[in-house]
Amino acid sequence: MTDKTLIEPDVGFVKEIIGLGGDTLKKCFQCATCSVVCPISPDTKPFPRKEMIAASWGLKDRLVSNLDIWLCHYCGDCTSNCPRGAKPGEVLGAVRSYAIADYAVPPVDGFNNQGGVLWRIINAKIRILHLITKPLVKAVNDPKMLPVLFAVPVVLFIVLGLITGLLDFSPPLGEKGIAHHLFFSTWLVDIIFVPLVFFWIFPIFTIGLLRFIKDIHENAVLEGKTDKNEIEYFGLIKGLIRVIPSILKQDKFKDCTENKDRDTAHWMVFLSFIGLFIVTNIFFVALYGLHIEGPYSQLNPVKWLANISGIALIIGAALMIYNRLKKTDQTSTYKDWYLLGLVLGLGITGMLTEMTRLGGLAGLTYFMYFIHLVFVFNLFAFLPFSKLAHLVYRTVAMAYNEYSGRK
Repeated sequence: MTDKTLIEPDVGFVKEIIGLGGDTLKKCFQCATCSVVCPISPDTKPFPRKEMIAASWGLKDRLVSNLDIWLCHYCGDCTSNCPRGAKPGEVLGAVRSYAIADYAVPPVDGFNNQGGVLWRIINAKIRILHLITKPLVKAVNDPKMLPVLFAVPVVLFIVLGLITGLLDFSPPLGEKGIAHHLFFSTWLVDIIFVPLVFFWIFPIFTIGLLRFIKDIHENAVLEGKTDKNEIEYFGLIKGLIRVIPSILKQDKFKDCTENKDRDTAHWMVFLSFIGLFIVTNIFFVALYGLHIEGPYSQLNPVKWLANISGIALIIGAALMIYNRLKKTDQTSTYKDWYLLGLVLGLGITGMLTEMTRLGGLAGLTYFMYFIHLVFVFNLFAFLPFSKLAHLVYRTVAMAYNEYSGRK
């Protein structure tokens, strides 16, 4: 007797994908051209044809938990060669946006299969995160809420700064002249951003990644992409180590043919974030470990790295915007422009902060530093809900794909 499978399409999910930029989804007639021309699609269970089928049928659970939506690097080769103009690249981009929002909101019931007092406390905290993150996901994706998102850090900085006395609107000149920490104390920066990382971003990503790894593994087993029944996290870590060189070199972008010009811009922004991350941690250790306060000499090698990274960030973000404007046939959503605007704004305000300080413009440099911190807050506080979260999920998906043995 032939087995029967009941398919229950989620029409609401299809509408959401269309609203997130996949409005050409229904033009697909399953010719498989997209999977044939994709230069990075694996030989086993290639994408994006099967993803286009799942999206068209509204198979949300199977699609959101599919690691292949993350292996796609949005080359554009599939979109350019699609005979129907279904734009598979844009559809997969819309699915990724939906998945980011889905994994950013912790489950309302926590981890029900865990018992004990400790787990009940953890689940209670997860439920609180659920109540907070659910409206935030909508806010980050709503252009009408943009002024509110920027107003939140402004109010937070001013109120907390005045309460603690760590924000001085009339700072004196330091021994080395203008010093930003005399205006906006480094203690104020750290009591805001350190908890933000460890008690906000880290828990949300941890919960999201635990669900994500479980889901992509179950999907891989279901679709025959792996012969591993259980996840070996040590093996997954080894897979991550093996793909790191490929990520740093941006090998997948180099394989693309249609949007090859994205390679340079994406690479510059990616490496500039790594450079600025290194600089931030060095200065953190210098301040609290060696008790060395800035401002630092421009001849300091760490400052060289900071300046080079800042310039690369601005150029890379500007090139990204230029490339997106040039591609008139490419679908751009608010999420795309929100992230590009944040990245460019972060770079410009950072460099202007330094330039105005070197120029002796005290009032202007303090103002620019304040605005720069507002951009930093927006970039990191809303990281789990924005398009930038793809850096985390794509990296884990590539590590799992390497670990699973799929070719």
